[in-house]
Amino acid sequence: MMMTSPSSTALERLRAVGLRPTRQRLALARLLLENGERHITAEQLHAEATGAAIRVSLATVYNTLHQFTDAGLLREVVVEPGRSYFDTNAADHHHFFCEATGKLQDIPGRDVVVSGYPLPPQGTAICRVDVVIRIRPENS
Repeated sequence: MMMTSPSSTALERLRAVGLRPTRQRLALARLLLENGERHITAEQLHAEATGAAIRVSLATVYNTLHQFTDAGLLREVVVEPGRSYFDTNAADHHHFFCEATGKLQDIPGRDVVVSGYPLPPQGTAICRVDVVIRIRPENS
């Protein structure tokens, strides 16, 4: 996975990972990658794009998010079946997920220690461990 500087422009970051900068890809990359680190759903990104007068279907948003994830620009965080967030921070880290609000919050990778990994199936290697710690407000 090629790491790029967070301050790189969206165009530079697309080119660095070998993605052709189509009009829609570039517009979505600018919304995602030039506004700091964040967690966003496909529906939220589609709403932002619509609000910014970017004509793009929800299906195209999903396809683009998965292309960006495959290229290493984003990480997909699945919080429950059918519910994913896309994280612009591709560095090693974990998450708190608030079940009441749906908010996802970063935990530095060094703050979570996982020990006793099982052996992966033959012919495979562990490439990453993602920890999602579920929280809810006290007294709820």
